Amino acid sequence: QVQLVESGGGLVQAGGSLRLSCAASGRTFDNWDMGWFRQAPGEEREFVAGIRWTVGTTYYADSVKGRFTISRDNAKNTVYLQMNSLKPEDTAVYYCTARWGYPVKTVPSLNTWGQGTLVTVSS
Repeated sequence: QVQLVESGGGLVQAGGSLRLSCAASGRTFDNWDMGWFRQAPGEEREFVAGIRWTVGTTYYADSVKGRFTISRDNAKNTVYLQMNSLKPEDTAVYYCTARWGYPVKTVPSLNTWGQGTLVTVSS
């Protein structure tokens, strides 16, 4: 069974940076897609970024393109989300997610999820 554990959230001022980590365990991740979603208070969960584990292909939501970078360390089975130029509207709980064979942004209800980590950006 796949387990995902996020870390790295916290409080940061607008314009600052944070790096989130997601440690994955339970199997090898060839042909898996990994990624991040976020959910702000009172809002629906939304896609942020995804990465194809085997080849490293990445894709992003328009709202974070150019500011956030997703990457992975195969040896550590860890996915990262580097967040730069943070804005107050980036405040949310960030969830790591994974799915075999399909992009994580398609049918998220079929994904495996971590417990989330809170990111708060102050103005």
